[in-house]
Amino acid sequence: MLSVRRLAAILAADVAGYSRLMGADEEGTHERLKAHLGDLVNPKIGEHRGRIVKNTGDGFLAEFASVVDAVRCAVEIQRGMIDREPDMPEERRIRFRIGINLGDVIVEEQDIFGDGVNVAARLEALAEPGGVFISNTVHDHVRDRLPFAFEDLGEHQVKNIARPVRAYRVRDTGTVAKSPSPSALPLPDKPSIAVLPFVNMSGDPEQEYFADGVVEEIITGLSRIKWLFVIAGNSTFTYKGQSIDVQQVGRELGVRYILGGSVRKAADRVRITAQLINASSGAHLWADRFDGSLEDVFELQDKVAWSVAGVIEPALTAAEIARSANRPTTDLTAYDLHLRACAMGLSSAHQIPEALRLFEQAVERDPN
Repeated sequence: MLSVRRLAAILAADVAGYSRLMGADEEGTHERLKAHLGDLVNPKIGEHRGRIVKNTGDGFLAEFASVVDAVRCAVEIQRGMIDREPDMPEERRIRFRIGINLGDVIVEEQDIFGDGVNVAARLEALAEPGGVFISNTVHDHVRDRLPFAFEDLGEHQVKNIARPVRAYRVRDTGTVAKSPSPSALPLPDKPSIAVLPFVNMSGDPEQEYFADGVVEEIITGLSRIKWLFVIAGNSTFTYKGQSIDVQQVGRELGVRYILGGSVRKAADRVRITAQLINASSGAHLWADRFDGSLEDVFELQDKVAWSVAGVIEPALTAAEIARSANRPTTDLTAYDLHLRACAMGLSSAHQIPEALRLFEQAVERDPN
């Protein structure tokens, strides 16, 4: 068969953590993957008028004549995988990562070639388990044709591709809607914060360790602030690779503030961004970025962690003051007690017990 060129939507997929899964249970993992391909993946690709070009051991490569069909098929595959293996522990479940690109390809009988295929493979490597990443070209064709949300992740310098690749994460609003919301946890008495896993924007899955290390160091640094309640890392890392609704995470963890961010590596330089968000309103309270060299990874992690901790303490203090100032009371007696306590000059020691007594009376009248 002669080689021909044509424009195609290319879907590249692989299994996240395949080597680890095979190491734990080689035969079981192989059989489960075959079942997923036979029962879900292959039928979905056929249903959306695509074809499997080849299997790649831990994944597959498919092409579609329609980019809309390719994206819709990818989302339905990921949606279908949610309901499979319900009794399997999360760390042993098979999860696909999918990347989709639209490009001119060279077609042979058993394979396809070209930059269009390479970009799809790089997008797949960027995607989190259960995620679908698409290129800018794909986004331009589908953004007004499909009922999904698209998150712009910016440009990435990826291996063996000369120009930066702009990536978008496809968010399936349908799966969010059908997932039951866990009951909200009560907020602790003091300001509370959760540091979510930082997004690895480097185009290199091997940099996940660095992003996770930054988060662990920030959690450690914030834990030293005595008046701040910090959620442990083993609770927040359950959100790694998931589509995040900040307000829902705040309710699930019982925190008032969320710290999120990203890590982007290029050559021997790294940029880390961080954002502090009010979990109840979704409002951004503070954001900053940190640039450094990778010559000493641990030193940079410490620098970022302590810089974030140092900046975040006054930011949280200001947010707590604003929250208190904006919190009204309908009890005029409590308000009067509060004003009387505030009006007392506290320059002498004997006035402090009296002011505290008035504050305590105000709280007894209105605990909020």
